[in-house]
Amino acid sequence: MKKGFVFIAMGALLVASSIYAAPAKLRVVGSWSSLSLYKEYEKPYWKKDFTKEFPKTKVRLSSLGQIKLKGASVYRELAKGVFDVVSTVGGYVVSDSQTLAGLDFPALTDDIKTAKKVVNSYKQTLDEALKKDFNAKLLSVVPYPAQVLFCKEKISSLSDLKGKKVRASGWTVAEFLDGVGATGITMSYSEVPQSLQRGVIDCAVTGGLSGYMSGWGEVSNYLYPLPIGGWAYVITAMNLDTWNKFTKKEQKKLLKSINKYIVTPAWVKTDYETSEGEKCLTGQDCSYGKPAHMKLVKIQEKDKKLAKNVLVSRVIPKWVKKVPAKTVREWNDTIGKVVNIVAK
Repeated sequence: MKKGFVFIAMGALLVASSIYAAPAKLRVVGSWSSLSLYKEYEKPYWKKDFTKEFPKTKVRLSSLGQIKLKGASVYRELAKGVFDVVSTVGGYVVSDSQTLAGLDFPALTDDIKTAKKVVNSYKQTLDEALKKDFNAKLLSVVPYPAQVLFCKEKISSLSDLKGKKVRASGWTVAEFLDGVGATGITMSYSEVPQSLQRGVIDCAVTGGLSGYMSGWGEVSNYLYPLPIGGWAYVITAMNLDTWNKFTKKEQKKLLKSINKYIVTPAWVKTDYETSEGEKCLTGQDCSYGKPAHMKLVKIQEKDKKLAKNVLVSRVIPKWVKKVPAKTVREWNDTIGKVVNIVAK
């Protein structure tokens, strides 16, 4: 009887010890700390909600600004296991994974409902690319507000960009701008206000509310709300070796909690911030402070057609040359069907 009791007790102990397999520590890098995605969703999740789900795991949280790594460097460190989780803008890392560029082409979608369909359709391809290129597992994709155009001098359509120097957020946007006769200029986000003020550049692309909060509305006079910069999706990934330390049950719990506390509310917030940014920049009621007084330029139908033409005839063909044929087929079977475009 005693032996039976001992075996039962040992079995119970082994089962109990195997229930919690999550790592003892996680080093997490969130997105930009000045923006709402980090302040309202990422930071509270990793500091509070995650620890409720995984109480034995200690989280060390930093932001992109704190670690001071540029471009794809942060995902390279993720691949090595220096970080366990990283949230960064997909456009920052496409130099190391061109498959990711297919998620957020310029002017691919002009409303958030379609943007969400695009993301959901492409998730498996993103997951495979992250695994191959960064030894990582996809956890989530969340957009920043629509990336729109700020200009110092008067514009009324995309044709007015001809001959102008425009700050672009990545090679696809730069290629798009070249396609409408502008010159895409790459520079850091923090340099933009001074460069606009001094005339180093004529226009720049970023999210409306981001631009408002960074003072772009004080050095720009015209706002064109066509999302020629896409949505600047923030892709969150976990080092694959770290991911595999979680049990299957824990993995499902982790994904479910991220979706509940970050993904679902952040998509709703982005929709709100896209419209609110426009209000705050153009002298309307602004819940974030004193409004700027930029002139809102009405989107012209001819520009929507021009944008699609440049995307299909110039940007996408250049991307097709950068990725494997398998990726192109997957894009056509997923995003392509959502937006009715064939990549070739």
